[in-house]
Amino acid sequence: MMRLHNLRPRPGARHRVKRLGCGESSGHGKTSGKGHKGQKARSGGSIRLGFEGGQMPLIRRLPKRGFNNAAFHANYAIVNLSDLNEFKAGTTVNEELLRESRLVRGDFAGIKILGDGELKHALTIEADKVSESAKAKIEKAGGTITMRDRLAEKPVAAAEDVDQAAGKAKPKKRSTSKAKASAKKKTSRK
Repeated sequence: MMRLHNLRPRPGARHRVKRLGCGESSGHGKTSGKGHKGQKARSGGSIRLGFEGGQMPLIRRLPKRGFNNAAFHANYAIVNLSDLNEFKAGTTVNEELLRESRLVRGDFAGIKILGDGELKHALTIEADKVSESAKAKIEKAGGTITMRDRLAEKPVAAAEDVDQAAGKAKPKKRSTSKAKASAKKKTSRK
C-alpha cells in the first residue's frame, strides 16, 4: 500500500547531475565539455540564435516568397469578468478606466471581454469583442454591453486623401521647367 513515508519517484524520472571538472577519469574533466578556448568556452560567453560568425545568416540567405498574415493580425487586450469585480456597481468600464486600474497595458487593436469568473454586480462595459459566456454573465448580473466603433474613433483624413480614396485623384500639374523642356523638344523635332 502507498503511504507518505514510502513515496518514491518513478524509475528514470530522476537523473544524477553531470559533475563537471572532477578529473580526467570522470570523462568531463579539464575543459568540462566546453572544448578548447573561444567565445563559447568562456563564462558568460554565448552567441545569439542564428548568428554565424558574421557570415550572412541562413534566414537572410533564403528567398522570401509568399504571403504571411502575421503582419495583419490584430492583438486584443484580454480582460476577464473576475477582474471587473473591483469596480463599483453602475460604473462604465471603458479603455481609459482599464488603463488607469492597470488591467490593460501597451498597444492593442481593441479590448476583448472573456467569461472567466463571475460578475457580482451590474456594470456598463464598452469593448470591441465579448465572448458568448461573458455576454450571458454580464446580462445575468444586470449589466449592459456597448460595442465600440473603432472607425469612428480614427481621425478624419484630409479632404485630398478622401478624394483620392474615392477615385477622384486630382491631376498633377507639371512643373514649368519640364513643360518648357518638352515644348523645346517638340519644336526641334519639327
